[in-house]
Amino acid sequence: MKHDIATIERIGQLAAFDEIIDVRSPAEFAEDHIPGSINCPVLDDQQRIEIGTLYKQVSPFDAKKLGAAYVSESIARHLRARFLDRPKNWRPLIVCWRGGQRSGSMTYVLRRVGWDVQQLEGGYKSYRRLVVENLAELPRQFRLKVICGATGSAKSRVLQAIGRLGEQVLDLEELACHKGSVLGVLPDSPQPSQKMFESHLLTALQALDPQRPLFVEAESRKIGSLQVPAALIETMRAAECFNINASFAARVDFLLRDYDYFLAAPERLNACLRPLRNLQSSETIGRWQDYARDGQWRDLVSELLALHYDPLYSRSQARNYSGFAAPANFVSDDLTPTGVEALALALCGR
Repeated sequence: MKHDIATIERIGQLAAFDEIIDVRSPAEFAEDHIPGSINCPVLDDQQRIEIGTLYKQVSPFDAKKLGAAYVSESIARHLRARFLDRPKNWRPLIVCWRGGQRSGSMTYVLRRVGWDVQQLEGGYKSYRRLVVENLAELPRQFRLKVICGATGSAKSRVLQAIGRLGEQVLDLEELACHKGSVLGVLPDSPQPSQKMFESHLLTALQALDPQRPLFVEAESRKIGSLQVPAALIETMRAAECFNINASFAARVDFLLRDYDYFLAAPERLNACLRPLRNLQSSETIGRWQDYARDGQWRDLVSELLALHYDPLYSRSQARNYSGFAAPANFVSDDLTPTGVEALALALCGR
């Protein structure tokens, strides 16, 4: 085996390296990368396209000549800007798409300096394979406690409060940058790619103890545009359910506070309502959009709950979550921060 090639069979082995350097282009890195790694591209996005086009349309030889020039310039720049202060015993791992020439070039130069640099065999693709394999098995090891409740029951806030009490929680909506409903898009916080979501999800799961209960909010198979891995959603749907039975008025009040960013942007809210045309009449959608434009927020939220969210919730929970047939119920007419803390204490049995 070559001394500069690292074969990773378990995600945990990555912790043996002082630093993980991803030499793929910024666009590749942005789509997904090993959590904690840094991006030192040897080809930028435009150069990568240029070299690929040259390779196909002219010749591999011409592409390699120009690519070598770009890569050499980039490695020199990164060495000066980022690595000159690294000690002699520094041991980084270099990653590219599949462990080929880009990571090989960086590995060669840094090893010539005298560092024990390793190139990840199989590159990012080998890491991605491990993510998929782990997410197919790891979620099944946990004893989940699923927090249910109709829309506006402050489930996410209760989950966060449970975490502050020292219990283990998995906040899927935080990882997905989405509140999980048709109005769940967060302002100025785009969702990650599916691959990045799965990388962060695996990192979160690996930091938890399977011997302790894990609280999670009930979700559908998709959170916004992102798919919850099958093993996790199946484990959630077979788990024990804790149902927050909050009063209608408390839920309306909570949503008016929790979605207050829509109050300043009614057109953004109206854009989110358009996909409901397949489920509601044009007259109903038009009325709701008028409510938003006129600032009739309480009327809008009340009708959204009564006509859309509540009927949808009652059908989906009973069908998808086996534990919802006989859940532990927690009644509340207070979803203010004080009421949320009280619910968290009750759900934890304190």
